[in-house]
Amino acid sequence: MELENIVANTVLLKAREGGGGKRKGKSKKWKEILKFPHINQCEDLRRTIDRDYCSLCDKQPVGRLLFRQFCETRPGLESYIQFLDSVAEYEVTPDEKLGEKGKEIMTKYLTPKSPVFITQVGRDLVSQTEEKLLQKPCKELFSACVQQPVTKNTFRQYRVLGKGGFGEVCACQVRATGKMYACKRLEKKRIKKRKGESMALNEKQILEKVNSRFVVNLAYAYETKDALCLVLTIMNGGDLKFHIYNMGNPGFEEERALFYAAEILCGLEDLHHENIVYRDLKPENILLDDYGHIRISDLGLAVKIPEGDLIRGRVGTVGYMAPEVLNNQRYGLSPDYWGLGCLIYEMIEGQSPFRGRKEKVKREEVDRRVLETEEVYSHKFSEEAKSICKMLLTKDAKQRLGCQEEGAAEVKRHPFFRNMNFKRLEAGMLDPPFVPDPRAVYCKDVLDIEQFSTVKGVNLDHTDDDFYSKFSTGSVPIPWQSEMIETECFKELSVFGPHVPSHGPEPKPPSGTAKEGLLRGSSSVSIKTIPRVHPIPRPVLTTTSIQTTEILTLMNKNSSILEVVPEETGFCSPAALNLCMFPRICHSAAVSRSNHCCFGFFFKRNKFLNENTAAFFPSELFCSFCQSQLPSRCQDLPLRSLS
Repeated sequence: MELENIVANTVLLKAREGGGGKRKGKSKKWKEILKFPHINQCEDLRRTIDRDYCSLCDKQPVGRLLFRQFCETRPGLESYIQFLDSVAEYEVTPDEKLGEKGKEIMTKYLTPKSPVFITQVGRDLVSQTEEKLLQKPCKELFSACVQQPVTKNTFRQYRVLGKGGFGEVCACQVRATGKMYACKRLEKKRIKKRKGESMALNEKQILEKVNSRFVVNLAYAYETKDALCLVLTIMNGGDLKFHIYNMGNPGFEEERALFYAAEILCGLEDLHHENIVYRDLKPENILLDDYGHIRISDLGLAVKIPEGDLIRGRVGTVGYMAPEVLNNQRYGLSPDYWGLGCLIYEMIEGQSPFRGRKEKVKREEVDRRVLETEEVYSHKFSEEAKSICKMLLTKDAKQRLGCQEEGAAEVKRHPFFRNMNFKRLEAGMLDPPFVPDPRAVYCKDVLDIEQFSTVKGVNLDHTDDDFYSKFSTGSVPIPWQSEMIETECFKELSVFGPHVPSHGPEPKPPSGTAKEGLLRGSSSVSIKTIPRVHPIPRPVLTTTSIQTTEILTLMNKNSSILEVVPEETGFCSPAALNLCMFPRICHSAAVSRSNHCCFGFFFKRNKFLNENTAAFFPSELFCSFCQSQLPSRCQDLPLRSLS
């Protein structure tokens, strides 16, 4: 039994370290796994994808990277990117240096005599672009995020880490990239027996919506024959309950408790920004990553509050539910600030405010204490810590800290956080007070984790398919793009042309038992993909010559609309990953050029740059058929500012 636990931990640690070698945990056939379907399969996505700057050029990591690469290679735009970087640096500059940094920005970028002076764009150019887009944008614009089917064969599975309400949580690794995640399995029969479909779908949709440094992110959602699976940020450092009670004397030094409280507050703020109330704040649900930063996990009880409305629901964990929840009153975001008060108290004191450690007491008695008694403070609390706990644990929600119009901003101004620079914290620039041991596995032994019993008397049928289809939606764009960049897959795939190897037959899934797969560790498998037509060989065009941002349009020198290319020559290039690029044939003004292929783009810039838009042609263009460069009259178009 002990040997089985040692083997499971050893395999998991090896996977976390990258498995050794240059591939860093990637499958040998990772490039085949990441191949894309034919561009024709993306037509529906082309019609529905959001094309605003904020989404494509700021929030989405690949779009942001491509946008920056293009701007940095154009002298006229490089200064704009430098300006935005300087403003970002200003926002996380320590207070004592803000004045100096501000003067530096003013002098360098906002002084007319400066060589990198930031100019403005006139309204006439804005009007021109708006008029152009209102004509026939569907013929001119193309942009798509290609998703492949995600199945259990997309991942390698490792040891069980714990258990949730509907199934186990285990470690897993993406075969294509080597990225480690936690896979939360929700057994289909168990969900159906408990009528938990709405709860499971609600958690999935909320996780998909929230992209926060302080909340576990959903990367993939897929289904197997027996389960629905959520692939989440893996947190190797264990939960706060383990660290409060199992690492020396119960509780933390106030400095450490303050750091965790600040990060939890930032996570709550991100949830509240989406009008989501968490409702289950407790040490077990706060997890540490490899570096000692925390994330809020298990959003099963979280719910989105309709705008301007309140909700009612007696849900949560005994001892952590707010008085208004226990009384079944209508509430908004107030229960989360009560939970934060309970958590700060427990981190410092080493026990929850309304129940002693290992005290055996009925639920009714704990609820009575929450409603009627005041918490007791020991010598461990400073005056500031005592003050913030009292204000957060105010029984009247209307008087509670954080429950006014300012929300989390009011809590941040409390003297307890006097020395906390929240801007640097939110940027990930502050070092945590504790870093987990990378050689340790912070969870129970495999055999100590209680297994679920078999669900009997429940049958799955076609009536459940609609729910499963809503749940199993594949990869989530922003976490997936971050994974591609972090694992350097984007860097290696951001080239297309004759040097990219053609895709061979799909690799066969591994054979043998699951345990054999774990011990083998190097087996690889490809997910099934839609058959596609391979692109015509072309010279290599790197992302410095062809960039993708918010709006992609095809136009020739006379601004004529380029017609759709014949089906057999359209292809989705790995160069942009989920931001597709493909050639089209100019049948209007370019007929005399022997069907030369033209690329053209224009994109909307950041609002900080006055909605600046630029239309351009790459510096190097080649024909899809003869592979020769386009005539200079097509290449040498000047960079124009549109809007």
